Amino acid sequence: MHPSDRTPTGRTNRLARETSPYLLQHAQNPVDWYPWGEEALDLARRENKPILLSIGYSACHWCHVMAHESFEDPATAAVMNEHFVNIKIDREERPDLDRIYQIAHQMLIQRGGGWPLTMFLSPRDHRPFFGGTYFPNEPRYGMPAFTDLLQRVAGFYKDRQADIAQQSEALQQAFAELHPPAADADTALTEEPLVVAREMLAREFDNQFGGFGSAPKFPHPTNIEFLLRAWRRSATSEEPDLQALYMATLTLTRMAEGGLYDQLGGGFARYSVDRFWMIPHFEKMLYDNGPLLTLAAQAAIATGDPLFKRAALETASWIIRDMQSPQGGYWSTLDADSEGHEGKFYVWDPVEVRQHLTPEAYDVFSRRFGLDQQANFEGQWHLHGYRPLAEIAAELKIPEGEAQEKLDEARRILLGLRNQRVWPGRDEKILTSWNGLAIAGMAVTARSLQRPDFADSAVRSLDFIRSQLWRDGRLLAVHKDGQSRFPAYLDDYAFLLNGVLELLQTRWSGEHLRFAAELAEALLARFEDKAQGGFYFTADDHETLIHRSRSFADEATPSGNAIAALALSRLGLLLGETRYLDAAARTLRAAWSSLERYPHGHTAMLVALEEHLDPPEILIVRGEEASQWRDELAKVYAPSRLTFAIPADASGLPEALAEKRAMEGTVAYVCRGMTCSAPLHSLAALVAVTAG
Repeated sequence: MHPSDRTPTGRTNRLARETSPYLLQHAQNPVDWYPWGEEALDLARRENKPILLSIGYSACHWCHVMAHESFEDPATAAVMNEHFVNIKIDREERPDLDRIYQIAHQMLIQRGGGWPLTMFLSPRDHRPFFGGTYFPNEPRYGMPAFTDLLQRVAGFYKDRQADIAQQSEALQQAFAELHPPAADADTALTEEPLVVAREMLAREFDNQFGGFGSAPKFPHPTNIEFLLRAWRRSATSEEPDLQALYMATLTLTRMAEGGLYDQLGGGFARYSVDRFWMIPHFEKMLYDNGPLLTLAAQAAIATGDPLFKRAALETASWIIRDMQSPQGGYWSTLDADSEGHEGKFYVWDPVEVRQHLTPEAYDVFSRRFGLDQQANFEGQWHLHGYRPLAEIAAELKIPEGEAQEKLDEARRILLGLRNQRVWPGRDEKILTSWNGLAIAGMAVTARSLQRPDFADSAVRSLDFIRSQLWRDGRLLAVHKDGQSRFPAYLDDYAFLLNGVLELLQTRWSGEHLRFAAELAEALLARFEDKAQGGFYFTADDHETLIHRSRSFADEATPSGNAIAALALSRLGLLLGETRYLDAAARTLRAAWSSLERYPHGHTAMLVALEEHLDPPEILIVRGEEASQWRDELAKVYAPSRLTFAIPADASGLPEALAEKRAMEGTVAYVCRGMTCSAPLHSLAALVAVTAG
């Protein structure tokens, strides 16, 4: 490379050509950043320079801290540019690379990773030889200064090539051992992992504040869904699992009443830094809010608790209001920081609040959300539900309904006031996988709580994906600034397929059904491990990396393999397509050893296992009142029941659905496994024979 091509201080670097907001945040760094690609990799090979790989995302607080301390500092940048080829990655655009190097970090350092992820790679094979996460600009937290570390790593690379080569081979061998063999054909898949997972979750459960384990506390929506389903599965037995219901609903209650939930605008933050769900890490991610929206709506109809209904309605409204693009796709994240300070957008001072509310409204609001308590966040007050409204109403000697009106009035006024502040940054990437999660959440909430506008929103998102991110029978992963980029990953196909199936239960569309089948075919053709079962994270024609991952555990999002198994099984039953059912069963066999060892880390896969062992009930309703029958059935929490209301005049149906013919009036067919009932001609008859 010509010396003039190097980026001098004060000019933009190569990241200025990217569309990722996270990469663009670093486009004016004095660091000579490259995006991941052949230009950077070839340069590292030719100059025999190790690669400094930095992975983060736009809403990451500690990514901003490291950027300010080190990447914006000319002296640090000079050391980086002298000794390394520097590559910056947005983990939301390249989850394949993030996944590989997070695993490598855990192998090398023997502890979990996170963001920012800082890895040092060999230029020859791109295998890491050292790594970490955040490094400070000065020695603190028991860590060296970043510039000192850079000098030591550069020296190690120069002087210890034999050691690096030996470690590289050991790392590659460890990667090869990550995929245990599938269960033998004669191994019976049983309910045992479900039983063990239920016991393990009970051991980790916080009986006072909900959630699992100690601080920091993450929502873990797959765990909550698993427990809610466990209760429902046992609800008609002699000993219903009320403890599972308690664990699920207490956790949701504490989250929805706590500071994890945005008490003014709706939506959930990433995680709580404390045991009490009081102070969150303030970033708000679409991938959390899609599954939590689903859960809140399901819990609302399962329990009738108005708190869950409010959380669902407000979260869906927040997604539409603040996170849906004019073109229809859902944006990715809201940053934790504004004006350089984490949480500044969300916190309050009692004096400011009192100035804008009536004394009566302030009396209710301050007691409810702790403004009459000590400050709980850096001298400010973050809203957290301290006292029940009934208790406050009794203390103030007013009816509870009046107290609710005062509280609603205060929340409305303060939201308008907050909207005038400097907003956190919003990452306006549209990610196919996260849109799939949000589509599912919107669809479930629309039919559970009778909100067709939420279904409208989900359809707009799906239509955007089909028009902008579906090319020649393949998905793309990311859309930003009019450009759709990056071959899609397993999660894109699996989450979107599941979202389409949820949307079909809310609003039938033959076009969407055909799209679901196309997604399923692409999954089988491009991602399936034909030898062992399950699905790789990348397609068979993806860029060759140091490892092609295939994992079954839930992470911040549900396991892509689990959602693929669940969705393929459901679509296979709906269409009578045994190839989909067989692929789902092979996935469960591939995951079986993982389910036996650590079942409570695979709760999404356990839901797929549950439906494999006891297939869901599928109701096909045809006729003029099909949607009304569906809406009545949707008022009951029945997670093992799928209802499709298909118009009488629907054409071009697959054979398995076409044979469920429309007749005079409205009729329904109840299918369990591959067996379907004779047509039922009344809603009462249908309700009488369904699992409920």
